[in-house]
Amino acid sequence: MSIRVIIIEDHTDYRESICYILNATEGLKCTGNFSSVEEALQNMEEADIVLLDINLPGMSGIEGIEKIKNIFPQIKIVMLTVFDDNQNIFHAILSGADGYILKKTSPLRLIQAIEDAAEGGSPMTPSIAKQALALFKSYAPNKLGKVNLTEREHEILSIIVSGKDNNEISELLFISLQTVRNHIRHIYEKLHVHSKSQAVVKAIKEGII
Repeated sequence: MSIRVIIIEDHTDYRESICYILNATEGLKCTGNFSSVEEALQNMEEADIVLLDINLPGMSGIEGIEKIKNIFPQIKIVMLTVFDDNQNIFHAILSGADGYILKKTSPLRLIQAIEDAAEGGSPMTPSIAKQALALFKSYAPNKLGKVNLTEREHEILSIIVSGKDNNEISELLFISLQTVRNHIRHIYEKLHVHSKSQAVVKAIKEGII
């Protein structure tokens, strides 16, 4: 079954070229392309991945993250943008973005990022990942209360923060993929988050790991 991808991007040529690449790639399908968040919210159907620009007419991509996830909670949102500044990275991840890729990324790496996000990963352009980690570590731990994670959940959360995906966690801990998913679901419930990126932010900011 193909990974269903929607792109929200106001530059028509770029948007259509990405859709062409996706449709030409086995296992991927561009099921919608829109020039604004407002247009997408009115017309989009359920998909697996949304590629979302930040600088859009009307509502910004960052503002649109929560609105899209309110309608489709399971959807993975990967920012696809030219912006590599700390402010946009910080606010996108805090808003619930599952990945952050720069537009200069090669088509091959973009495809890999989509597949990674679909598997539960948090793909980021390497320079963005480095900035994000430094940015969140710069915040003093803000321990708002003890989070009652089990030893195994704490171990898995630490591995998630290191950037490994579900399959790598499974192989590293010698547990099944379904067991990994169950642990991650419990971690989300205890941290009151809905994605790996949010879990990473909270774990670092609140000094949980």
